[in-house]
Amino acid sequence: MMFLPEDGFPLSEIPGAYAAEIGDTVVVRAGTESLTWTALHRGSNRFARGLTAAGAATDRIVTLLLPNSTDLILTVFACYKAGAIPQVLSPRMTPAELDAILELGDPAVVVTEPGSALIGRAGAVAVDDLGTGQSDGDLEPRVATSWKAPTSGGSTGRPKIILSGRPAVTSGFDREIWGIEAGEQALITAPLHHNAPFATALSTIFLGGSVTLLTRFDAERTLSAIDEYGVNWVYLVPTMMRRITALPDEVRDRYSLASLRSVWHCAEPCPAWLKRRWIEWLGAGRIWELYAGTEAEAGCTLRGDEWLEHVGSVGRVTWGEMRLLDPDGVKITRPDVSGEIYMRVTPGTDATYHYIGAEPTVHDGWSSLGDMGRIDADGYLYLHDRRSDMIIVGGVNVYPAEIEAALVEHEHVLTAVVIGLPDADTGSRLHAIVHTPEAAGVVPDDIRAFLDGRLSPYKLPKSIELVHESLRDAAGKVRRSALRSQRATEPTR
Repeated sequence: MMFLPEDGFPLSEIPGAYAAEIGDTVVVRAGTESLTWTALHRGSNRFARGLTAAGAATDRIVTLLLPNSTDLILTVFACYKAGAIPQVLSPRMTPAELDAILELGDPAVVVTEPGSALIGRAGAVAVDDLGTGQSDGDLEPRVATSWKAPTSGGSTGRPKIILSGRPAVTSGFDREIWGIEAGEQALITAPLHHNAPFATALSTIFLGGSVTLLTRFDAERTLSAIDEYGVNWVYLVPTMMRRITALPDEVRDRYSLASLRSVWHCAEPCPAWLKRRWIEWLGAGRIWELYAGTEAEAGCTLRGDEWLEHVGSVGRVTWGEMRLLDPDGVKITRPDVSGEIYMRVTPGTDATYHYIGAEPTVHDGWSSLGDMGRIDADGYLYLHDRRSDMIIVGGVNVYPAEIEAALVEHEHVLTAVVIGLPDADTGSRLHAIVHTPEAAGVVPDDIRAFLDGRLSPYKLPKSIELVHESLRDAAGKVRRSALRSQRATEPTR
């Protein structure tokens, strides 16, 4: 029987344990490269010694400015073996964004791609040089006090580090909430500098599975990889789901996807028409959704058949606890009444995170990420928007998420962001920034006609701006404040 770690097993020992039993099995693929368990074990030993020589130390953050690659997985495990805490950041970050995060985290080492402008900076080392001249012999087990240190900028753009409250040991938590089984073949379609791809890729590896990392998203390559590697578990976001749906029928029909057990999506709202399309295509039992913050105090999961009975929901609470509070901080007990979502861990459970660079919003031991929502009579949660994104138009509270959800129902709308711009009459007016493919030939009047009848008149955008480039930055975030400031003095469109 293959080795399976019990809860509390050091992450630093995972590669060696599997290498002893299935050493020639591929554990990670990325592009044209792959790593066996033996190569991961020996290579991460060399990298760990290189990190230590560069200044890594127990419980210090090591920043990894690396794209999805076998080198990234090697370096993550090298961090665990050096007793350090891995922090994966996007190599495409602007210098200002990067400097702000490095100032907060004070990493002992920054690992970069060869040729990076950071080479020569104190503590920076190219990944190609990390293992040079180092022994691949076994190391003494080490356990850092945290197993990951993802970052978030939120809508304000002010960065914070969300240090996991779990030490660098195995836990059943991630595999249980994501439905990952031992020996799984997983396909990760998004960069590992996002928390969910990182957690699910690593959880698959902890359980002796194999991970295929896409180095960039491609709709057809996603389908071909599922068939080529017998993938059972896939991570997607709705934007990717839309692009796969947009493939011609004859392209999608080339792939059987027979091995596929579950498709998980999160990170952004999924339009109802898109979710239905995937359920009709793959079956309700394969389609799953998760709602939670990186903080992981509480969360919801939802399978496709449940969604069909509660259209628009993100599920019922699966772990931790949630409640809704009204603007006066009073608990909402009636169903279908909107309020701010507050969460906490199950009483008696250890803290799941610690902020560096921010303080949580706390009310009587419950914390909020700023999301608004309602809970129906069956206990299913429906998201509305973030409190901070609310726009007051003529004294009426308007939540952009509802308008954005209506906009992305249009078959040619990839992303939409609704912001409030100054208006002499109503204080603010609704301005929609809509990302469409240039080839689609969409014009603002097409969007207005599409929204007519879908939204109340006061929720209709007064101006519509069409763009043909992504509205998300390198970290995958929508920076509303930046979009607003860029347009605050521009004329109505």
